[in-house]
Amino acid sequence: MPWISLETVLSWLLISLLNKMPQIILSPAEIKAAGNKPKTILEYIGRVNSDSSEISVAQMKSPTGWIESGQKPEFNEYTLVLKGILKVETENETFEVKAGQAIIIEKNCWVRYFTPFQDTEYIAVCLPAFSPQSVHRDK
Repeated sequence: MPWISLETVLSWLLISLLNKMPQIILSPAEIKAAGNKPKTILEYIGRVNSDSSEISVAQMKSPTGWIESGQKPEFNEYTLVLKGILKVETENETFEVKAGQAIIIEKNCWVRYFTPFQDTEYIAVCLPAFSPQSVHRDK
């Protein structure tokens, strides 16, 4: 089975989901992350970098020991782990999502992400696009 590049997937998402003319994304926008340690968020598609409210696609680089507050977002989140292990806690279960694996979190489901074991890189796709107003972080 042939591999599909990230660029191909992003192009397909832009054209089919957004129903817009093709738009090249020359570079991502760095977004400030929540959590106890600095984490890099590079938004390729979303409200900040491409003025897209329908979908967001971001690459995350999370250090060992990073943890964020729980949240109950108004969007579905599709996460593909590229390197390391992402722990994902829901109200009923905790998952260890390893490199090459993915997890789907449905909207309005309480969730908390953390990387206790090692530096971790992953791609997060949110439908509709992530926004600080729609994530509803725990206080």
